[in-house]
Amino acid sequence: MKELLEQSPSVLKKGGRLAIISFHSLEDRLVKNYFKRGAFEEIESHPFENNPVQHQLIPVTKKPVLPGKEECKMNPRAGSAKLRVAEKL
Repeated sequence: MKELLEQSPSVLKKGGRLAIISFHSLEDRLVKNYFKRGAFEEIESHPFENNPVQHQLIPVTKKPVLPGKEECKMNPRAGSAKLRVAEKL
């Protein structure tokens, strides 16, 4: 999952979108953090440094898109799915 997220900005064109469906909370956290910060872990910033981290993807959806009740009735496995979308700057 990490390799896919790290390589995706180099494959996408400007304005291209990346959609990821995760089925576990750990996967979802990786995707959320990468879309939000451009990194998997918290990056410490020094108070006297002015080097903001430039990440290339911005989240399109503020919260994950969850399946509806009808989808969960037809496909019970979809209950844990979360869709997150990000766009390349």
